Amino acid sequence: MSSDRIMAEEPIEKKITRILIHRNMTVTAAESCTGGLVAGTLVNADGISEVFKESYVTYSNEAKHKLLGVKKETLEKYGAVSRQTAAEMAEGAVRAAGADASVVTTGVAGPGGGTEEKPVGLVYIGCCVKGRTIVKRCFYGGNRQGVRHSAVKEALEILYCQLLADKY
Repeated sequence: MSSDRIMAEEPIEKKITRILIHRNMTVTAAESCTGGLVAGTLVNADGISEVFKESYVTYSNEAKHKLLGVKKETLEKYGAVSRQTAAEMAEGAVRAAGADASVVTTGVAGPGGGTEEKPVGLVYIGCCVKGRTIVKRCFYGGNRQGVRHSAVKEALEILYCQLLADKY
C-alpha cells in the first residue's frame, strides 16, 4: 500500500493533530448542538494533548455569553442558531482558551425545537484560525444523532481545510 493511500485513509482528527503539532498551534472547541462530540472526536487522535487546550459545551444562551463572550444583543437579535452567534462563539473560544484556532457548532438537532425559519437539521459551523473567522450554514436530514454526527464530520473538515489554507 502506498504512503499516499495510507494518508488518505488516516482519520481527519489525526490529520488535524499533525498539522497543529507541525505548526506549533493550539485548538479549542465550543459546541452547542453537538454537545462535546467535536472535542470527543479530536481527542481520539494520538498526540492531541500537545495541541488541544480545552473545550466548551455551551448549550444555553447564558453559557454562550458567560464562557465565550457572545453578546446578549446578538443572541436576542439573531438567536443562538445563527451565523452571527457562530462567529462570536468561534472568536470567543479562541480568546477564552488562548488558542490559535477554534471550531464551533450551534444548531437544531431535533426532533423538536425547529421553526419554519430555523428547521430541525440547521447547523452553523464556525471556525477561527489565527484571527480569520468563517461560518458555514449547513442542513442535515435524519434523526437527532444523525444531525449531530454529520455536524461533527463537517466541522472537522472545515477546521482541516482552514488549517491547510492558513499560510501564516
